[in-house]
Amino acid sequence: MNGGIKLTSRTDLPAARRLNLSIEHFVTGKDTPQSPLTHQDTILQQQIFSGSETDLNGVLLYPDGAPRFRMIYVNGGKATPHGTSLSEKGRANIQTFVNNGGSYLGTCAGMFLASLGYASSPDSVKTNPSYLGIWPGIAHTTRLAKKPTGHFIEKGASILKYYDFGGDMHIDSVYHNGGGFAYDVKELPTGTEILTRYDYKPIIGKNSSIDKKISSWAWKRDENAGRIVLTGSHPESYVSGERLDLMSALIQLAIEGCGNPTIKGELLNGVTRDMIKSTNDNDPGYTKIGDKQYHHFTATIPKNVKNIKVQLKADDQYNLNLYMRKKAPAFKQYADYMDISLGANKEIVLDNLPAGKWHIAVECTSTVDVISSEWGELYTGNLSLLNGVPYSIVISWE
Repeated sequence: MNGGIKLTSRTDLPAARRLNLSIEHFVTGKDTPQSPLTHQDTILQQQIFSGSETDLNGVLLYPDGAPRFRMIYVNGGKATPHGTSLSEKGRANIQTFVNNGGSYLGTCAGMFLASLGYASSPDSVKTNPSYLGIWPGIAHTTRLAKKPTGHFIEKGASILKYYDFGGDMHIDSVYHNGGGFAYDVKELPTGTEILTRYDYKPIIGKNSSIDKKISSWAWKRDENAGRIVLTGSHPESYVSGERLDLMSALIQLAIEGCGNPTIKGELLNGVTRDMIKSTNDNDPGYTKIGDKQYHHFTATIPKNVKNIKVQLKADDQYNLNLYMRKKAPAFKQYADYMDISLGANKEIVLDNLPAGKWHIAVECTSTVDVISSEWGELYTGNLSLLNGVPYSIVISWE
């Protein structure tokens, strides 16, 4: 949960607790006399999003660029100053996180930040280099501050599979403070799903209405990328009722939209694959494995072979697991064969197997230690895990 520079310093997300999700958060000073921003705020934000010597590409990404979390949630606040404070590298890492399968949920400023740009009127559409552009559309300002609005739920919206919201297709009195709506004067980006529309009849300013404008929406580039879920209002603080249901539904929709597992490559009979590259080598197919990460491979088993052996070798100061599955990518919960003995060196030996494609997975169950601080969670312990564990894997048969 990102509550960094110029964003709301939120430390609790009730909907995440309701859904029994683990969460790490980052907060900074509020840039007020009572809670000023400090140099340490800037240093930590750069380490978290841009990286450092101990974690080359930051906490969102594994050494190979795969997402280290299922979702990032970005709070309200001020989108442009926050995007600027992330720096080009920090913004690029969030873009990589989404492109490689991690999902993104943004409310208010988090919604603007995800967009290509903003509009305050039909003739003032501007792209913003400090935004992420992970949703390839424009967000329009509402000019409505510190007032609640209702939300009409769009017929057939995906959030209805999680809750029925009282059965009236409406959510009442969601706090709003300067957010926006999806600008659709020309057309929305292909694949954008409308989730809710504003229910707010009063005219804003001289002659502006947000009634029935798109207040929440979702978009996913393809099956390998994460899902972008955005809303212009603030459902994130509610602890009961339909407003909590809304935030819970948005989280679930985002997480269910994570990208498919990436296959590193095919293992060939008797050919050892060395997974030893660093993040800086920019060779994800051969990069080291991160903490709690899975690496996925395939192997094509010919007919009538025997003595099939899969061997995994690494430093026993770490703990790695080995899995095989016929149907689909293998995980601890979904495997036909496994070796989960302690340590890093593992082996699966089989007399024979059905011919065809098999999925093989390596899991690193070792992880860093986490401590609480005034900025959120910080890491201690074996920090070498953040830049990856080298290993080799080979399959053989006769």
